[in-house]
Amino acid sequence: MAASMVRTCSHVPRHGSRVLLNRSHPRLTPRSGFHRSSVLLSGLLSSLNKRGLLKDSFPETAAQDQLPQLLRSGSQTVYCGFDPTADSLHVGNLLALIGLLHFRSAGHHVVAVLGGATAQIGDPSGKTSERERLSEDAIRENTRSIRESIQRIVGNHELLFHRDGSGKLGTVAVLDNRSWYKNRDVVGFLSDAGRHFRMGTMLSRHSVQSRLRGADGMSLTEFMYQVFQAYDFYHLHQVYGCRIQLGGTDQLGNLMSGHEFIHKVSGEEVYGLTIPLVTSSVGDKLGKTAGNAVWLNRDKTSPFELYQFFLRQPDASVEGYLKLFTFLPLAEVEKVMEQQREDPGKRLAHKRLAAEVTKLVHGKEGLESAKRCTDALYHSSVKALEEMSDEELQELFAEAPFHELLLEPGTTVIDACRKVNAVPEGPKGYRMVSEGAVWINHSWTDLPEQLLIPRQHILSNGLTLLRVGKRNFYIIKWLGL
Repeated sequence: MAASMVRTCSHVPRHGSRVLLNRSHPRLTPRSGFHRSSVLLSGLLSSLNKRGLLKDSFPETAAQDQLPQLLRSGSQTVYCGFDPTADSLHVGNLLALIGLLHFRSAGHHVVAVLGGATAQIGDPSGKTSERERLSEDAIRENTRSIRESIQRIVGNHELLFHRDGSGKLGTVAVLDNRSWYKNRDVVGFLSDAGRHFRMGTMLSRHSVQSRLRGADGMSLTEFMYQVFQAYDFYHLHQVYGCRIQLGGTDQLGNLMSGHEFIHKVSGEEVYGLTIPLVTSSVGDKLGKTAGNAVWLNRDKTSPFELYQFFLRQPDASVEGYLKLFTFLPLAEVEKVMEQQREDPGKRLAHKRLAAEVTKLVHGKEGLESAKRCTDALYHSSVKALEEMSDEELQELFAEAPFHELLLEPGTTVIDACRKVNAVPEGPKGYRMVSEGAVWINHSWTDLPEQLLIPRQHILSNGLTLLRVGKRNFYIIKWLGL
């Protein structure tokens, strides 16, 4: 469904600016095709600011004075870039997507640009060393995976969070910047674009200065990254009429480069808006490089793990995160916080936060999966265990060995334990069971010779969760039932 929301139309030439492109490209739905009410559009930036989603704007004065007028004039095109340097986006990237979705809900067209080309260069912003170079095959696979993830989240937002009667949604496009670089040669690109950049300005960027002061310095490849990101903005401005770019606060220098380049070439004003970086409790950026990423793809971070990440946020963070990571109206956020203050022990705000984010990222089924896993692990719910799929059990008990065994007549508790190597052979293993070291489906047992009983030892879904001691789990899938 989400893929169907990516719409294009024929390119409409723009006047008054020189186009540096060699080929035609699809265009989003024309900006003049839909106009929202002045009241709603003028309140968008104010709403985002109250939520804490806007950090800085560039150019500062023009963005504050002219951007609200631009948004009132009709539907605009807004973009944000994502380099596919991993096969999944993470929670830090989610804020950028949420920012785009707020603009889309207000009737603006949004573009997510995947850096199939720029991932080969590597953005130096916020990095202390150069990225390891990725193969083209890896970048292509990462791009495919991230495209699917973005389309899934966009689809979940439209299905579950866009309120009926709140207005027409803008269009969504997911593009790969490889498409507008693959036919460009180096000499031609530098001749067309490079002459508009000044070394002094490029060297003054914080991302460049911090690297130049480091022991390893900075390669020419990384130094040129800001040129490519600026050109991305220029390309989208020329072909799609894009005048607004979103990015993390560490992207401000790159946003400035794009603004300056477009202004020099076309004389038109464009704008950059930054969103806050998501940091850990000790202030570290949550991202791939920091090694503490919470991923948006299920095969890297399960719905249960994502749910628990937000459920465990400190009390002091939960109100801010409700404003940032959910689409709850601000009045409803305040109501949730009032309920939290009345009975902090129920952690209602934490649960609402975790539920809203998990539903956005993984849909209703993902949220239900997260709740089943939570009940099974923390509330010893046999019912939840019975409802869990093989995939959910393996996600929940990621370190637990998974065994498929044929259920033979006369199989006992000790037989099951030995077949999965949960207890040693001989008297020691027998004694571990008889002394109460074994739990089956959350129930303690001390009868080694007891026959396995369906619905007690073997759940209706054919699974058995075996635990020895406090932390050693084993999952058994019984065959031949």
